[in-house]
Amino acid sequence: MMDICRVVKKIRDNHPRACRLWLCMIALAMSLTPIVVHAQDSVHVDLNKAIEIALSETPTMRIADRDVQIKQLYRKEQIAALFPDVSLASNYNRTLLKQTMSMDMGGQTMNIKVGRDNTYSVGANLSLPIISFPLWSNLKLSAMDIELAQEAARSSKLELVNQVKQAYYIYLLAKQSYDVLQKSYENLEASNQLVTNSFNQGLVSEFEKLRSDVALQNQRPAVSSALKSVRLAQMRLKVLLGMNMDEPVIFDGDLSDYEQSVLNATMPSEQEIQLAQNSALRQLDLGIQELEQSKKIVRGASLPMLALAGAFQYSGMGDDGQKFTNYPYSYLALSLQVPIISWVSTSYKLKQSDLNIQNMRDQRLDVERNLRVGVQSYLNDMQQAIEDIAADRETMLQAQKAYEIAQKQYEVGMNTWLDLNNAELTLTSTQLTYCQSIFNYLTAKANLDATLGVE
Repeated sequence: MMDICRVVKKIRDNHPRACRLWLCMIALAMSLTPIVVHAQDSVHVDLNKAIEIALSETPTMRIADRDVQIKQLYRKEQIAALFPDVSLASNYNRTLLKQTMSMDMGGQTMNIKVGRDNTYSVGANLSLPIISFPLWSNLKLSAMDIELAQEAARSSKLELVNQVKQAYYIYLLAKQSYDVLQKSYENLEASNQLVTNSFNQGLVSEFEKLRSDVALQNQRPAVSSALKSVRLAQMRLKVLLGMNMDEPVIFDGDLSDYEQSVLNATMPSEQEIQLAQNSALRQLDLGIQELEQSKKIVRGASLPMLALAGAFQYSGMGDDGQKFTNYPYSYLALSLQVPIISWVSTSYKLKQSDLNIQNMRDQRLDVERNLRVGVQSYLNDMQQAIEDIAADRETMLQAQKAYEIAQKQYEVGMNTWLDLNNAELTLTSTQLTYCQSIFNYLTAKANLDATLGVE
């Protein structure tokens, strides 16, 4: 800071105009510095935070929540049908041509015009269902619809969580694969430098130097492709989380962080595997219950229905220029409907319902069998991954040690560049295999949790 002040003072003394220009540029740079730093700030997101963001920002979950609200409002609409229905009605008639009636009065025909020029009525109507089996059954069916919508929302949540986990693991695999290939490229670059130095000293042939140069050039496309895979996996993860492509986000974590948890994991037995929380089976169970309830609605439509009805009306009529004559009117009545012939069509509808229920039960049985096969496949993948991780880690450590030995031997001239290159390729292959084994376990575990309905 003191050096800057001395420079500014020297410029001010010798070049006043240049000093003012420099001070303006420094002030402008200082004013822009906070903005640049703020623009480069990145948000760190781990797996749990990513799941939280997806559940709050993804449109799928908002749509599922609205579906539940729609079903709840529909149930309230059904409940409102149990309350009395009161309506107001009014009517006004203007007679243009009165009706004429002819009467025989002692052998003579008399024509009489009937009606008034103006007629009006105002009243209130009342209706209340007392016994209505279809209405009661519909209330139970709407309650099942709410439960089914909630289960569908839960299914969407499980599927979204599984997708986020899979995308996050793919990103970690791509990132770690890039790190391995980048390290491999650095090793090849260091080896190429050794070969070049040895060639300049006349210790190795030109052919060996050419092979080293070609191997280094061949590694560059693999590193570039791995970097593109990392960026693509990051973009897909951002889309899944509902983020903008240009939003600065750093996804934390590494596949090696899960190594100990994988090695310490205990595999569940077949008796411990339960599909009771599987969302697909639960939705099928609710669907079967809805079909059975619909069958009750069909049967209830053929049963007697009792309803209460009432009305109060106030009407009046009169000719132009005359006083209106008013008449109040009211009634209260019970209405009973007993279907008779409808049993013929009802019997066929009941048979259709039975067939639909049987079809859905068979569908559930088929889905359950396929789910059990899938669960067993995930368990096998997890068990195989655990065994592979332990072996791959040991192999990777041995390959690392072999590469270091081959590197030292090449430096002292005890082996060829081909031996060093083979050791480096073996190390890279074991590191990639190790990452792939951890990835296989994590993806299989995520699929298993989604299948079992683990939230």
